[in-house]
Order: sequence, then C-alpha cells, then structure tokens
Amino acid sequence: MQVRNRVIRVVGAATLLLTTIAPGAHAIVGGQDDGEAHPNVALIVFYAPDGRFRCSATLVTPTVLVTAAHCTQGTIGKTVVTFQSYIAAAPPSNLPRAIDDLGDGVSQVGYGNGEALGSGVVLGTSYTHPAYSDFTDVKNWNDTGVVVLDTPISGITPSPLAPPNYLAKFAQPTLNKTVFSVVGYGTDVGPAASTGPQKPVPLSFPLNRRQTTSPGQKLTQQILQLNGNPNDIRGGGGTCFGDSGGPVFLNGYLVADTSYGYTSNCRYLGGYQRVDIASVQQWLAGFGVQPSS
Repeated sequence: MQVRNRVIRVVGAATLLLTTIAPGAHAIVGGQDDGEAHPNVALIVFYAPDGRFRCSATLVTPTVLVTAAHCTQGTIGKTVVTFQSYIAAAPPSNLPRAIDDLGDGVSQVGYGNGEALGSGVVLGTSYTHPAYSDFTDVKNWNDTGVVVLDTPISGITPSPLAPPNYLAKFAQPTLNKTVFSVVGYGTDVGPAASTGPQKPVPLSFPLNRRQTTSPGQKLTQQILQLNGNPNDIRGGGGTCFGDSGGPVFLNGYLVADTSYGYTSNCRYLGGYQRVDIASVQQWLAGFGVQPSS
C-alpha cells in the first residue's frame, strides 16, 4: 500500500518545483504514539488509477472527515476509514482491499474472503475542493478534501473547525512562539539498514497513529508553515509521508490539514493547508461543516 505525498523543493529564490518521491511511510517524525489522545483522527485507504494509497483525516461531523485534496482527487470507488489507533507492526496491515468481482480491480471494497469490514472500519465517498490547484498556484492552493461516510460515527466527538480567519491573530512575531499539535498515521524516520551508512529514511511500518508538536514558521493567506525539525527545542518534530490530510490543532480547533514537505527525510519545514479561510470554509459548509463561533 502506497502513501499519497507531496514534496516541494525550493529552486532559486521564488520558484517551487513539485516532485513526488517513492512510496514509503508518511508519518510523524519524532513525537510519540497517540494512543487514544485523538480518537477523531482516522486513517483513510483508497484506490486511484496509479495504485492503492493511504492518508490521514479528521472527523468534523458524525459523517464528514476533512483531509487533503491530493488524498481525494482521482479516487476510484469507496474510501476505507478506520479510527483504530494501532493498525500493524509489520506487513500485512490487514486493511480492506478491493474485491475484483467485476474484473475492474476496484468494484467493491472488502477483504475479499467474505469477512466483514470489522469493528472501527467504515466506508465513505471522497470529494475534492473544486478550486484545488494541484500545487500550481500558491495563492489558490485549496488542498482540502472531504470523505462523507456512508453511516454516521457514534461514540467519537468530532473536532471543532476553527473560527473564520482564526490564524490571523497568530501572525508574526506571535507565530514563532506558537506551538501547534500535528497528528497522523505511519511511522518515524529511521536508518535504512542496521549496518553501513545510517541515513534516515521514511519507513513503512509500524503503522499507527502518532502525534507531535511543531512551532510556527510562516503564515500566508493559504498556508501555515511549521518547523518540523525534531532537534528544534520548541517542538517535538513534524509530519512526513502518509500524514497527508491529517490535522493541525491549536487551542482545540482544527486549523489546517497536512499538505506538503520540503525534504524527503521529513526533518525540515512542513506546509499545511489553512481550513480557517473563506474559500475552504464556504466549501465545507456545503457538507454541513460549520466553523466555531
């Protein structure tokens, strides 16, 4: 199972080059296992024309999860959602696969052996922000999507959406002094091998929900940027491949979803799509998602 990821590298002073790195884990770098600290954060698994992928998402109503647009664009069929905190220590992950009963590879979603989806696993339909620019227009990023569940979730309290333009009050110089919480599924970055060069690389397992803290670095009309270096004493780390779509929390509010990173070893800056801005909140309102007052 692959992960949806976006890595942006700065080329020269102002040009941004979008690249996609090889499949791996996109997860919290540093930080700690989340356990049941954020039960409203889910793992989502979906099919696209180029394979099977996973991302993270946040429950904001009993039937709606907020994630990244690049985790919903091009989805084929249903999206699998699980709120289980711990999935697997090593392959196989035992998450549902498509049942190829019509020969199209994705006609249904299930385990393929008659087994029910199981506790904590539900299905939903993905939608992508209509103004998502696919990382081509920094003024109109809109990297937000939603998954609408087939059946409402009970027993999990949805996360409140930030009030309109909530992050504006945390602009510089306050931003550098503000520490945000980030949550997502995957694993830490570690050495590629037990012997030889100990170059840190993203690993695929264990697959579980993790959390950490990151200090603010930059704020634009669309993007919140955080310092994800685990050596920064102001925070615990940052996000990596597979955390895409996962939440950024501040003062109990969902303020952004994980959008991109700047390096392939996830030890630098992370970019997060603001969900407190009008273009996102007006679109979310169409799914019954209202901001806090």
